[in-house]
Amino acid sequence: MVRWAAFSCVLVPVVLVGYGTSLAGAGGAALGLAAVTGVCRVLLQQSERGAARARAQRGAATRGRRQRQAPGAHRGGRRTGPDAPVD
Repeated sequence: MVRWAAFSCVLVPVVLVGYGTSLAGAGGAALGLAAVTGVCRVLLQQSERGAARARAQRGAATRGRRQRQAPGAHRGGRRTGPDAPVD
């Protein structure tokens, strides 16, 4: 992903200059794209860390619940038989 971002930061100014934009304008566009790319990269890394942390916590909580479950107990589902609740 970073390679594509770097490629677009180079390609966009080249195309702008090709269509008659000044070098200063194309340079400004390149700097703007580089800044946005950097911020997006930082935010993506933070999001990935947070997701990994949440998965680890969820996995630890799930393991703990499974260990406390009585052997042979069923989770959810429809109950049938004489002790089933009547609607």
